[in-house]
Amino acid sequence: LTGERYKTIAKETAGILKGEYGHTPVPVNAALQARVLEGGAPVTCRPADLLKPELAELEADVKRQAQEKGIQLAGNAIDDVLTVALFPQIGFKFLENRHNPAAFEPV
Repeated sequence: LTGERYKTIAKETAGILKGEYGHTPVPVNAALQARVLEGGAPVTCRPADLLKPELAELEADVKRQAQEKGIQLAGNAIDDVLTVALFPQIGFKFLENRHNPAAFEPV
């Protein structure tokens, strides 16, 4: 269709060639990998090791926002932190109205 093989490379394919999904079961095409890397190096370690820890920062942010909004967090605050992490758009609304069932849609 484009007249050339691999002229267009999808984002996910580029991620595989860069090593963002871990090691492939077989070696990848070296020329194609070099084209995608553009002089950079592939990921050779466990990709999750490259992520920075975010939980402590999120916990401090949730506690700060809860204090500003007058929300009492659960005894084990990590439960509320995970609620906000998993549901960022509605997490605080839930925490504000946790003891007020009328604030939520009926079942």
